[in-house]
Amino acid sequence: MTEYGPRPVDRRLPTEEARDLLTLVRELAEREIRPTAAEEEDAGHFPRATFTLLSEAGLLSLPYDEEFGGGGQPYEVYLQVLEELAAARLTVGLGVSVHTLACHALAGYGSKEQRAEHLPDMLGGGLLGAYCLSEPSSGSDAASLTTRATREGDVWTLEGTKAWTTHGGVADFYTVLARTGGSGAHGITAFLVPADAEGLSAAAPERKMGMKGSPTAQLHFDAVRVPDSRRLGDEGQGFAIALSALDSGRLGIAACAIGVAQAALDEALAYTAERQQFGRPIADFQGLRFMLADMATQIEAGRALYLTAARLRDAGLPFSKEAAMAKLFCTDTAMRVTTDAVQLLGGYGYTLDFPAERFMREAKVLQIVEGTNQIQRMVIARHLAGPEQR
Repeated sequence: MTEYGPRPVDRRLPTEEARDLLTLVRELAEREIRPTAAEEEDAGHFPRATFTLLSEAGLLSLPYDEEFGGGGQPYEVYLQVLEELAAARLTVGLGVSVHTLACHALAGYGSKEQRAEHLPDMLGGGLLGAYCLSEPSSGSDAASLTTRATREGDVWTLEGTKAWTTHGGVADFYTVLARTGGSGAHGITAFLVPADAEGLSAAAPERKMGMKGSPTAQLHFDAVRVPDSRRLGDEGQGFAIALSALDSGRLGIAACAIGVAQAALDEALAYTAERQQFGRPIADFQGLRFMLADMATQIEAGRALYLTAARLRDAGLPFSKEAAMAKLFCTDTAMRVTTDAVQLLGGYGYTLDFPAERFMREAKVLQIVEGTNQIQRMVIARHLAGPEQR
């Protein structure tokens, strides 16, 4: 009888250091994350201790400069780390991606003094970040946000509500986009807000179909005072900063999606090798073999697409279109692959005794966060055909 089952991902890594890093991440994930993932997700437990461990291991700082405590790794490597973490537990992989997104504005647009003061603790000091762009009435149309920051001397006062904030209520700092000028994209400014700022509070976490261990909550800013020294970039530059962050963040979501899809394929391979019908493993039946082949092909295509975009970013070349393509394709792939994994497990795939159903529920949110896949299609089309005629 032929032996089937999961095989390690065959990765093309640029250095031996990167290969050693991926080995470390896989071992850590298998030891510290995967064994309790299902139980903790079912209980809605946020794994703060895991993020502390990742910070101590240098895994919350990978794509940032070593000067301020970063790992100095190219995105090509960082994203494959995210993929491994997400395959073990999406709450962790996506959490690392969100934390990286929250550090982006300071690392890329903060002054040298701001970076020296805040980045070391944000990257390796055990802190966890969150990113505040969306609002109850401002999601895909992010430029219409209404949270306002008003300046008096050297202090800004923030008023408003942010929505759909991953790590809302558990983060140590928030990168917040607020309106400081007139309507539209040019009136928005970025701020670094500490979680203990007076007047800042979090609502009860949203009740979600998946990723129950990752709190998603509204944040209320009730006369939150922030010194001008925590303004990131120039006044009115915030929306450009946000778009820059989202291009990189979309690659993080793409990598997480491939991680979830790979985990679902591994589960399907293991199950179909073990499950016997008509006197042989069901993996011997052509119909199911073709499903497995399609799943694996889609995963490899998605991995190649996000790595192509990452290499463009690492080379300092434009990658916005490729990032949107990667986010679109990889998250749609995760939805298809996880759905097929449930089908391959049959009735067992629909039960809580196997992780396939959790993977399917988790994959759905990846088609929504960091810009819905409909928005990704708009971004891609603008690169191809120019802006829409109005």
